[in-house]
Amino acid sequence: MALLSRKRLILAKSETTYGQDSTPTGSSDAVLVRNLEITPVQADVVSRDLVRPYYGNSDQLLANTRVECTFEVELAGSGTAGTAPRFGALLKACGLSETVVASTSVTYAPVSSSFSSVTIYYNVDGVLHKVTGARGNVEMTCQIAQIPVLKFTMTGIYNAPTDTAQPSVTYSNQATPLIFKNGNTSAFQFFSYSGAFSQVSLNLANSIVYRELVGGTKEAVFTDRKPSGTVMLEAPTIAAKDFFSLAAGTSTGNLTFLHGTTAGNRVTFTASQVDIAQPAYADDNGVQMLSVPYVALPTTAGNDELSLAFT
Repeated sequence: MALLSRKRLILAKSETTYGQDSTPTGSSDAVLVRNLEITPVQADVVSRDLVRPYYGNSDQLLANTRVECTFEVELAGSGTAGTAPRFGALLKACGLSETVVASTSVTYAPVSSSFSSVTIYYNVDGVLHKVTGARGNVEMTCQIAQIPVLKFTMTGIYNAPTDTAQPSVTYSNQATPLIFKNGNTSAFQFFSYSGAFSQVSLNLANSIVYRELVGGTKEAVFTDRKPSGTVMLEAPTIAAKDFFSLAAGTSTGNLTFLHGTTAGNRVTFTASQVDIAQPAYADDNGVQMLSVPYVALPTTAGNDELSLAFT
């Protein structure tokens, strides 16, 4: 019987011990996603390269066998202030901490140690792929007249797939998203300039290395992060804001905006110390725009390049 692409689901749950199946359930850990893709077996292919008196291929052996899974979630809150969104476990597995203030907020910020991990269950119409020890990277894309999204790229330990019936799922703690537009999105500042903007992106740019050492463990390891992105805004006059001089100089500035209007479904992105380079003009239906790439820098305190606060 054919497996139907439409009948897919994903479950994700934080692990107590790295690489040990945390057994996510359909009732508590189902995540609403889109653009879901999986590479069920990703490996380094090693050819035997045998010397023989005839033509033909040599056997191929697989090393560092792992799984990669990519998907997007809509950038929205849980629906209740102080309650983490269902994809919170995935954010933590991308090298972020989670700070909960009851009935008020849940904030995610970078860490450089004590990294979390998740077990992911990917089920396609009754075929289950378990991915344990999954860690990865997240990218944020907010574009005018679109639903803002977080794109996850997760790498984890390969487990042999099995025929397993799909569980019943309950989707919760993912509020209906709002379109990125005037009225839904506010409080924009870029180097303390409150202009009109159409797009903000962020790539946390985690470096993930999958390792299998003799005498060691199978593990997806964080080795670095270099968060960066781009802001697209209406080009201001030099008197209003001189982004060209800022790029040529050494000054840093802030980048922040609020998306959402009601408690439980508001998200504030903040990068307090960004450095910009090479602003470039772009045309938008005859209106001159300015595309400004940036990198988010930590202060001397460290682990404070950026934050996502759900309130």
